[in-house]
Amino acid sequence: MSRSVVLFGYHEVGARGLEALLAQGMDVRLVVTHEDDPDEEIWFSSVAELARRNHIPVITPDDPNTPEVIGQLRHMRPDWLFSFYYRRMLGSKLLSLPRQGALNLHGSLLPKYRGRVPVNWAVLNGEQETGATLHRMVEKPDAGAILDQQAVPILPNDTAFQVFRKVVCAAEMVLARTLPKLLDGSWRETSQDLSAGSYYGGRRPEDGRIDWSQEAWRIHNLVRAVAPPYPPAFFDHDGHRIHLLGSYWRDEPAAGSGPRLYWEEGRLYADCVDGKRFEITALDLDGRVLDETGFEDIFGSEAVLTV
Repeated sequence: MSRSVVLFGYHEVGARGLEALLAQGMDVRLVVTHEDDPDEEIWFSSVAELARRNHIPVITPDDPNTPEVIGQLRHMRPDWLFSFYYRRMLGSKLLSLPRQGALNLHGSLLPKYRGRVPVNWAVLNGEQETGATLHRMVEKPDAGAILDQQAVPILPNDTAFQVFRKVVCAAEMVLARTLPKLLDGSWRETSQDLSAGSYYGGRRPEDGRIDWSQEAWRIHNLVRAVAPPYPPAFFDHDGHRIHLLGSYWRDEPAAGSGPRLYWEEGRLYADCVDGKRFEITALDLDGRVLDETGFEDIFGSEAVLTV
């Protein structure tokens, strides 16, 4: 029975994935993870802490593809290598070490949204579903054969963080179904049709800048795709940096010509150029969250925006 494992993991999916491996009785011989970045908001579980709680050795190399790391893994003689939200590319020498192969959990329904931050991209593009996929690792990222995947819905007002939580649960479901098949040798694989999806790159905080020439639905999608704990959507107005920390969509007509921000019956709205509006659930100006009084003290009855 093939059960010895080396895990490359980080973030919430890494921690939940490690729990799933342990629950299925996999022999996790080594965990490779990252040191936390002091400049990053750490809101997710620690893979290293969980591994140490279970007396599993942990290493945190800057580069996992060095001869030293490869030699250490070769000594472990793993049947399987798993990658659960690990942030470095694994080279061919690492991928060739496990006897049964290397498998990755990806946060989309492959072949759609291959590459970086797939959940944020799916929300940004207004998708109605995404999911988690367990696939075989090859040198080309997110291109190997699929073992299993689980879809989850994206509702019109879900933030990327909320969708990510769903994807974590989907990943656990995939592992719960697939790990027993890996143990008894009954798993099946399906090749990907890469032409049916696209590859997406990483996102930077600057990519959250709002373009008020866009339609309301697109701006709402940007706001919810990068809502906290991610660096939020923003724009500059009258010398101020304004962050939209949340939004809500009801497919309503604008109350006037846009783009503009204004309060109506105790709610803050953005009228947009397409004649639609969305509600802004929280607005931060220069690091201070504004209520209606604070908004009107600065902008008066409305803030007229430039396109």
